[in-house]
Amino acid sequence: MKYLIVIVGPTAIGKTALSIRLAKHFHCEILSCDSRQFFREMSIGTAAPTNLELAAAPHHFVHNRSIEDHYTVGDFEKEATAKLHELFTDHDWAILVGGSGLYVDAVLNGLDYFPEIDPIVRKHVLQEYTKSGLDYLQDQLKQLDPSFYDKITVDNPQTLLNPQRMMRFIEVCIGSGKPYSTFLNQKTTKRPFVPIIIGLEAERQVLYDRINRRVDVMVTSGLLEEVKSLHDNRHRNALQTVGYREIFEYLDGSITLDQAIEEIKKNTRRFAKRQLTWFKKNEDIKWFDYQTNEEMIIDYITSRIHAKQTS
Repeated sequence: MKYLIVIVGPTAIGKTALSIRLAKHFHCEILSCDSRQFFREMSIGTAAPTNLELAAAPHHFVHNRSIEDHYTVGDFEKEATAKLHELFTDHDWAILVGGSGLYVDAVLNGLDYFPEIDPIVRKHVLQEYTKSGLDYLQDQLKQLDPSFYDKITVDNPQTLLNPQRMMRFIEVCIGSGKPYSTFLNQKTTKRPFVPIIIGLEAERQVLYDRINRRVDVMVTSGLLEEVKSLHDNRHRNALQTVGYREIFEYLDGSITLDQAIEEIKKNTRRFAKRQLTWFKKNEDIKWFDYQTNEEMIIDYITSRIHAKQTS
């Protein structure tokens, strides 16, 4: 039997450090499912593992893509499951770590099926967005799939500001003649491994303090210079994310640097709250305080493995 140890939780909670300690204990390798750490040009602003951390245990899917690449959750699912198949040939364990809930779910459960969309529909939606902006996309989704619009407004409002995701929702609605939400949660893919899911958490103020300190470290480590080097590519989807958008606004003269830093902290705190909302819905996650001794977590994992082997 093969086991996938999954470590989830909000940003800045200590997932990377725990994953390395567990990888050393179980003598296994780590797959990152942080959708922002895939891109090699984005290191400081994504708090990607350092060279020292990468050398401490074998990692996959860190800095494996360029921001110029079109890389989707579907691409990641195929590559990650293929890598797990390879790793499980010689090992009984592997670790999946990250805070991108959609990417975690894709590896554990597979993706929902969506119909092929006529390129003419895709072109029309893009033209309308270019002409009318996000207001067009939001109004269309509200009309074509009101229940789904209401759901993401509550669960993940940042999605309403993501033009790529919004255009995809509308393409499916128009191209299929059905609400986007009718294609969700259709099936669960059977995986050839047993997931053991660990969640790290902290009291809200503790988490927020950790986030604020992390942003300060990013700034002193060269975040401004990293974002400056990417300014000509600011239109790329990978860069439509916290830590980069705010510095772009500073570079454009819209806000001061101090304001940009405060916005990064505020938006990262909001992001962490959305991450927790996503993961707390999963009743299979065993939650631990971020300061829990790793031996307790190892004991929990080994007890789960033993229970599976004897059941």
